[in-house]
Amino acid sequence: MGREEYQEYEPDRTESSFFAMMSRMKYINRWALMRNSYPENISEHSLEVGMLAHVLALIGNKKCGRKLNAERAALIGMYHDCTEIITGDMPTPIKYYNMETQDAYKNVEKQAAKELLGVLPDYLQDDYRNLFFPAEEEAYLWKLVKAADRLSAYIKCIEEEKAGNREFSNAKAATFEKLTAMDLPEVRIFLREFGSAYKKTLDELKN
Repeated sequence: MGREEYQEYEPDRTESSFFAMMSRMKYINRWALMRNSYPENISEHSLEVGMLAHVLALIGNKKCGRKLNAERAALIGMYHDCTEIITGDMPTPIKYYNMETQDAYKNVEKQAAKELLGVLPDYLQDDYRNLFFPAEEEAYLWKLVKAADRLSAYIKCIEEEKAGNREFSNAKAATFEKLTAMDLPEVRIFLREFGSAYKKTLDELKN
């Protein structure tokens, strides 16, 4: 195939903006109401959630007798916050202020997901629809992704405290409470086997 075939070209009417939209996740910062030692965007967060969801599914398979698709858990984790490209990151105190606010935000998220799906070519829409909307048979897998999302937030709080930032102390306690309330054996095993390492320095990790 000739090099000239890869040169930039004028878009045609079928060009999709989906992945150009996805690339903008790196511009949306999380924890907007908090003073951060270092900023975290949803692209970084989504990678971590994908990695954590993957290992939680593996733990479920290896230690809890489940038959989960760990690679799919990772993929769902990668896309779990992509609707925030349209909605922005809603601060937790506002998002969970009351049930009415939660329901309204969920409806906005659903509409944003439909809008993103709508810019995909027709032949890809079915493949991505099940990354945005959970199927009943994958309910537990999506629950693990939600746990991975909370684990990522908990890890962020640990890292901020480690940096001397007390701004995240209450968030850490609240996030840990929500995480443990999910009562998932995969989470308990992860925290037991990997959790304390997040509190260590680089030198301590290496040694």
